[in-house]
Amino acid sequence: MISLATARERWPSFLGSFVAVVLGVAVVTMSALVLLSDGPQVPRRLAAAPVLVQSPAGERTGGVFAQNPPWAPKRAERLRRELGGLPGVEAAVSDRSFYAQAAGSEQRAGERQGHPWSTAALAAYGLSEGRAPATAGEIVLDESLGHGPGEPVTVLTARGPQRFTVSGTTDGPGYYVTDRRAAELAGGVRIIGLVLGPGTDPERVAGAARRVVGGDGTVLTGDARAALAPQQDEMTRWIGGQVVTAMALLSAFVTVFNVSSTFAFAVARRRREFGLLRTIGATPRQVKRLVYGEALLVGVVGAAAGAVAGVTLAPAMTGLLIDAGFQPAGFEVSIRWWVPVAAWALGVATALAGAGAASRRASRVRPLEAMREAAVDSRPMTGRRWAAGLVATGLGALCSVGTAVAGSDAMVLLALGAAMSLTAGLTLLLPALTGPVIGVLTRPLARRPGATGLLVRENMITAVRRTSATIAPVLATVAFAVLITSAVQTTQSAGTTRQAAAVRAESAVVPRGMPGLSDAAVAGVRGTALLSTTVYGGEGAVALSAAGVTPGFERVHGTRAPRGDTVAVTRSVAAAHGWGEGRTVPLTFEDGRTGRPRVSAVVDDSMPYDILLSREVVRAHDPSALADVVYRTGADGAPLPARLGAREVSVAAHAASADAEEDRLVRVFTLILVALTAGYTAIAVASLVLTATTGRARDLRLLRLSGATSRQVLLSLVTETCCVVALGAALGLAVAAPALFGIAHGLRRELGLPVELSVAWPWVAAAVAGCLLLATAATVLPARAALARMGRT
Repeated sequence: MISLATARERWPSFLGSFVAVVLGVAVVTMSALVLLSDGPQVPRRLAAAPVLVQSPAGERTGGVFAQNPPWAPKRAERLRRELGGLPGVEAAVSDRSFYAQAAGSEQRAGERQGHPWSTAALAAYGLSEGRAPATAGEIVLDESLGHGPGEPVTVLTARGPQRFTVSGTTDGPGYYVTDRRAAELAGGVRIIGLVLGPGTDPERVAGAARRVVGGDGTVLTGDARAALAPQQDEMTRWIGGQVVTAMALLSAFVTVFNVSSTFAFAVARRRREFGLLRTIGATPRQVKRLVYGEALLVGVVGAAAGAVAGVTLAPAMTGLLIDAGFQPAGFEVSIRWWVPVAAWALGVATALAGAGAASRRASRVRPLEAMREAAVDSRPMTGRRWAAGLVATGLGALCSVGTAVAGSDAMVLLALGAAMSLTAGLTLLLPALTGPVIGVLTRPLARRPGATGLLVRENMITAVRRTSATIAPVLATVAFAVLITSAVQTTQSAGTTRQAAAVRAESAVVPRGMPGLSDAAVAGVRGTALLSTTVYGGEGAVALSAAGVTPGFERVHGTRAPRGDTVAVTRSVAAAHGWGEGRTVPLTFEDGRTGRPRVSAVVDDSMPYDILLSREVVRAHDPSALADVVYRTGADGAPLPARLGAREVSVAAHAASADAEEDRLVRVFTLILVALTAGYTAIAVASLVLTATTGRARDLRLLRLSGATSRQVLLSLVTETCCVVALGAALGLAVAAPALFGIAHGLRRELGLPVELSVAWPWVAAAVAGCLLLATAATVLPARAALARMGRT
């Protein structure tokens, strides 16, 4: 009952904790619902086949998404015949895919929407008009493209634009040609679909198919067929999972930080109250229970509101994730009742954990504290706080040094560790630093005529706890906003510099609205093209990115191009598989055929591919391969026809846009993290300032009785707030600076190139301005209300 009464009476003190718990539980609820929702769906073009057989999976490495290696051609045909002879199977269809795109349409990189007509029997859609293709020059395509039977159509393929006649249209996506024509354009077989007779039990057929396939594939039925969803969707879901997981973890962490800071400040302001309770007989345990009771009330109510908000807003969040590219189109969130319940329990536990240190501090208040009248903080630092602050600061300094000497993988982790440690250390040491630092920085205020400047200075120096509590969230907001955005900006700039420096060419020809460049586009450029494909190598058949290059590659990259039956591999791949120069390596190509080329060179890891082969080898094994870029090494030629989907840019522009989609996702991810961090800490800033201003009614009354006007009182409060925010921003920059300088130095050392530190000043300005705006509003509004009440009395 006492906890309920004090929470109702001192609601401004708990407002920040309440809002933080509401937002934290809402974000955790939404994130968990998204993570636990149904994953990929069965592709529509395979949904009519109750049983699907997939080729064996190769070894997977983290963050790499690739299709399974195809079967060898003879093995694929033998499996198709054996599966087609099973009882109840009307047809066994080998699925192939190749690059096909109607002129004027768009496709994602890696998409291959062309298929043989026989695979139309596996699709959940069919002919809407016309007939199946009968000759090599006929095609069936999606009716949404606007072409009807009998009309000519230009379709882009890996060889270049080709003319077809539309024989029919479908009510679903895809380009279908004769099986013979598809065999010329497509790679190997990875999927065999089984069309069953009426009334046939799919599970019975699946059992028989498993006996036929053995360990040479996987038989899928029902929802398990969703494993054949496009790899681009799998990658999108993986990225989305990382985003929502980071959001949930960050929300939980910052919620604890906010609850801890607001409860600690509230306890510091209520020392006389707790001393009075001790005087009338309250035990330390009862005082601790009082604070825990207040935290429990905030947690129960706030977590309930957050759980309801999370369930309500989850569909909207899903839509935003799809629009941002963090979930594939068609993804739907599933509501599970136990998720908001678990999030509510987590919110309550978080609130209690955040109030733990404050409750212990409250229980140590002595009865004599009830006799205190002065607002001076006599002993803001304890020995334990000194030790913890110095240890955290020292650890942050070591991490900052580590960023300058560590590799690229550990660099980011060390930078985050440096920022977190320095933030924690300076926050713990703030009560000791605040007085001397403010005394030096605000000395000009004391020399100005009038009492306002002196009053502001002395208020900040005297109330060390209040000043330190307000500085801490500003420090954290600016530090993380600067570190996250500037680290990303510096790293991306260094990557662009490295790619541009590694290429010696006059210009670059890149795709425009296409997933790659066809042979026709490449043929119009004097230079070297990088023909992209995937090979599967090593004992685990690991998917490796590969490129086919021409002899001119040596002039562009300074690395001798492989010729004939040789390959060049990067150092990391060579180390992982034990492939030294002169060794023969087992590789499986896109058509399912295998080879054992000899390693002619081990190249630097700055190469954007794992393996380099001759262009002729890649084209022979992957008829659908497209070039990522052509580096022009000769004089400017004739402009490329627009229908080829190519444009010419500078090498630097290509380097900056080579990973445009990845960079966009990183920018959105950065925005989400910064917005969450800044949003939560801004709540703490507003809450602490509101609490401090509300509790200074007596000070305001004394100022008015001393002759100060309302305008002078508000001016002094606003000036004090501006000084506190400025000091917090300066300390935030100081926290982020060592890690950022370390990152720049580490990249400079690793790349051997001049890397300049790139600070995202707009983000810094936005973070500081947001803190200042909220803090000023939280100062002026309650102060004006208090002054208005004084005027009426």
